[in-house]
Amino acid sequence: MQLRDGAHYSVVVVGGGQAGLATSWQLTRQGVDHVVLEADRVGSEWRNRRWDSFCLVTPNWQCRLPGFPYDGQDPDGFMVRDEIVGYLEEYARSYDVPLAEGVRATQLDHGFRIATTHGVITAGQVVVATGPYQQPRIPRLAERLSSTISQLHSSQYKNPDQLPPGAIVVVGTGQSGCQIAEDLHLAGRTVHLATGSAPRVARFYRGLDVVAWLDRMGYYSKGIEQFDDADAVRFRVNHYVTGRDGGRDIDLRKFALEGMRLYGRLIDADQSVLRFAPDLRQNLDHADAVSEGIKDSIDAFIAAQGIAAPAEARYQPVWTPDQEPETLPLQGISAVVWSTGFRRDDSWIRVPVFDGRGYPTHRRGVTSVPGLYFIGLPWQHTWGSGRFGGVADDAQYLAERITQQRAGVHWIAGLPRAQRTVA
Repeated sequence: MQLRDGAHYSVVVVGGGQAGLATSWQLTRQGVDHVVLEADRVGSEWRNRRWDSFCLVTPNWQCRLPGFPYDGQDPDGFMVRDEIVGYLEEYARSYDVPLAEGVRATQLDHGFRIATTHGVITAGQVVVATGPYQQPRIPRLAERLSSTISQLHSSQYKNPDQLPPGAIVVVGTGQSGCQIAEDLHLAGRTVHLATGSAPRVARFYRGLDVVAWLDRMGYYSKGIEQFDDADAVRFRVNHYVTGRDGGRDIDLRKFALEGMRLYGRLIDADQSVLRFAPDLRQNLDHADAVSEGIKDSIDAFIAAQGIAAPAEARYQPVWTPDQEPETLPLQGISAVVWSTGFRRDDSWIRVPVFDGRGYPTHRRGVTSVPGLYFIGLPWQHTWGSGRFGGVADDAQYLAERITQQRAGVHWIAGLPRAQRTVA
């Protein structure tokens, strides 16, 4: 649709990814006039910031966008990048979303005046659905490396042929780092992997995908308020695993047996050498312990429910480092892939709803400023917030709040239902 300069909309949704589209679907169903601003086009984050062999790490059946659950031929499989983009594009077509593509919101002021690359509009209410992956995070020590070494963030990585001949250093063992390291390793490249404290999880256990067990156990519907360490939970690194080739574990110890070089956390660098903390063994043991702990909870659930599930032997480490390598000379290293995450960029929002870290303060996406909401934040309410599996619940919740706000019911973030005020 064409954005009208000077127009007023009841609701403006900023961001046309899965969170923004899910919100739009709910608003459309409730007959709320709105527009969705998308800086690029639907699916652009998946299209532009994922590598060629990328696939989901959760099974396709978990794709449950409102009104558009996955109905393909492979519910237990894992959609690859182009299929994910296609899924989102089909979703947008399925309900004729009021979408303004190629329109970036550049400033949000009090009174919900929104400056965009196509003019200025106003809104009665605003939903920020810009996602958690906005600004690539690269440590400052990257500046110390020689200009002869190619450097790129994981969001820029596409395939092994993109990188110059020679050995590759991958920094970070979250989901992206481990999967990119595997991609390079399978292509026959020499890979040096700097590990971190990210946990891992088994792909399958006792006859089912671990995601299916956790779904049955109610883990994905557990609200953030049910955790004693809710603030820490929101910022935890995701467990590494892969859906590649039908799904399997990512076992860094196995990669080491096959020739991948593993190190502890990267702590320093200059033009000739990288330096690492002596915590490789600790990082590997921690990842394994988390995975085995998840299996313990599955075993307990199976026993409590009397489920007839096949027995399965527990994981045994296939490799243990006999030393802690603390340096890596950069001779022969052609490239570094920084799989070091992202940071939010909400500098365009000139409304005081952020804490000292710059993170939006909210309760289930409802901020202290009436009419301003966020959706798609990690652990906004549950593990699935912002993901294909749980964003529908968040979108429905916010659509209800938006409708009530329009009817004169004002919600204050953090206050229980009994303390709401009515205009």
